[in-house]
Amino acid sequence: MGSRGVVAAGHPLSAEAGATILRDGGNAVDAAIAAVVASFSTESALTGLGAGGFMIIGGPGIEPEVIDFFVAAPGKGGHQLEGKLVPVPVHFDETTTQVFNAGAASCGVPGTAAGLDLALDRHGSVPMAELVRPGVQLAREGTPLNRQQAYVLRILEPIYTATSEARLIYAPEGRILGEGDVFCYPDLADALERFGCEGAAALCSGEIPRLVEEYILSRGGTLSVADFETYQPIVREPVGASFKGYDLLTNPPPSAGGILISYSLALLDRCGESGARQIAEVMEQANIARQGDFASSLAGEGFARRFLEDRLGSTTHLAVMDADGLCASVTCSNGTGSGMVVPGTGIHLNNMLGEEDLNPLGFHQSEPGVRISSMMAPTLILEQGQVRAGLGSAGSNRIRSAVLQTTLNLLSGNDPQSAVDAPRIHLEADLLQAEPGVDEDALAWIEAGGQRVFRWKERNLFFGGVQIVTRDPEDGRLDGAGDPRRGGAVAYA
Repeated sequence: MGSRGVVAAGHPLSAEAGATILRDGGNAVDAAIAAVVASFSTESALTGLGAGGFMIIGGPGIEPEVIDFFVAAPGKGGHQLEGKLVPVPVHFDETTTQVFNAGAASCGVPGTAAGLDLALDRHGSVPMAELVRPGVQLAREGTPLNRQQAYVLRILEPIYTATSEARLIYAPEGRILGEGDVFCYPDLADALERFGCEGAAALCSGEIPRLVEEYILSRGGTLSVADFETYQPIVREPVGASFKGYDLLTNPPPSAGGILISYSLALLDRCGESGARQIAEVMEQANIARQGDFASSLAGEGFARRFLEDRLGSTTHLAVMDADGLCASVTCSNGTGSGMVVPGTGIHLNNMLGEEDLNPLGFHQSEPGVRISSMMAPTLILEQGQVRAGLGSAGSNRIRSAVLQTTLNLLSGNDPQSAVDAPRIHLEADLLQAEPGVDEDALAWIEAGGQRVFRWKERNLFFGGVQIVTRDPEDGRLDGAGDPRRGGAVAYA
């Protein structure tokens, strides 16, 4: 255990990059930025400069806030969409398949560079040139793929071998990279060095956006220089809920995940129980609440307050906590990636316009510049006004169920690793999916009520990837946990 802070991330090298910054005197926000940048190499299939995300920050003397740097709809350049989405079925196992869409038509406006820049400006203390140094080294010298990242590339192989540019870095020898193979991306190293020296402007204006526009327009997409130049990260007030005397703060609309977690947690607080039966019932109520005009109303002023009051009466992830109690919890995503790797930029663009979960009103229905909705829910848990925990998850539509159940486990007295390791359930499209170890009596009771149940044979990243850091408000003891489903790890400073 260290005394300066703790970092939980989706890869040991990402966590260590953040911990190094803490040891050198940086704070939690500095460490989170360094870990995020390192993850561009260690978890390159999940995040990068072509991605977007959210960071929630809270601690002594800081009013908790969410920095929204998620993907926006393109089209500011006035170009017509000529390409089509390319459907790619992703097989998590022999029975569970989810269809994603890739190609140039799936690419939204990335926000990671702008968002990290703003977070540093508002709450950081270390120059960006120092924060990107571990990430630059990983991208230039190469990073061996661990088992979890090799699995991700295997199930996403049709996307990562779809173009010659993607094959150059993900299948350099004619086959997709596997466990132990080294992922090396010199263009990313160059881009990160520019980012470190010049900030987000080096990637959001000038030569880089021009190269992206030429590449994407030639393939039928609409992402343009104008989209990059008009994009801005947004500081938002978190949405909240209470449970057993604790306060939960998470990602507000126009994202959907945070408000659904808050709703579910408040319902469980009311019923006084949180077993598998009650969680399944609350998941069903949350799914019902998403119907009707939910998706079209998310961006409306005051929607979160009205949504919760009308019903209650009143979405890779990493987290960092430093010794002073400052916490930064950040979720970034490239979706499944689009296969659009733009030469000379270090950017593999997201496929957020092709994610069905994020486009409930239909594909390409958002006005240019409007944020795409998300299930991402970086979260803080407060105890008597002090940040006790920071957590969040990857996992597409399973983010909200992963965060909800881990929060319940933690606040029921489990240590962070036990809270993360515990088996999970997820209810979607009239099918309850359950990991091994879920209470069999509860599953039998649920089946008896007519609910279809699918029992997985082993844990799987399908159920998310939660990373969590904690601090005891009384003695300042730091702890953390990484999710084994996605190769998560913890590093102390």
